[in-house]
Amino acid sequence: MTPKQPIDVAVNIELPPEQVWDYVKDIESHTDWMRDASAIRITSDSAAGKGTTFECDTKIGPFRLVDKMEITDWVDNEVMGVRHEGIVSGWGQFSLARTPEGGTSFRWAESLRFPWYLGANVGQICARPLLRWIWNGNLKRLKAQLETV
Repeated sequence: MTPKQPIDVAVNIELPPEQVWDYVKDIESHTDWMRDASAIRITSDSAAGKGTTFECDTKIGPFRLVDKMEITDWVDNEVMGVRHEGIVSGWGQFSLARTPEGGTSFRWAESLRFPWYLGANVGQICARPLLRWIWNGNLKRLKAQLETV
């Protein structure tokens, strides 16, 4: 998974981007819909916006790590981008776009680099289908939570 080949998943949510954003801008609430995120701790003075830092306890099967992240892009109702630092590094981005029907196309793209002891490039290639499956499940949970409110 090089920066040229991010994992990219998306879902359409039958709510306008402003309503979806009101939910996802609360970084700590991501554990409510992300199965692989068991806890999130804000480590900066601000809990929202560019420059916000946080730690995410990530669990995928037997693998557990603390993912250190910083918000690198923040455009209300449109984009939240992060930089991953630590054991796994790279970038991620949520993008929200209004659909012709007035709903939201919610896109999640990530490009991650694994250390040598997690298989480096081979580990990244092997993890792609698993991460895509997990993140698609996360987006289905997000959609279900938002559309049933």
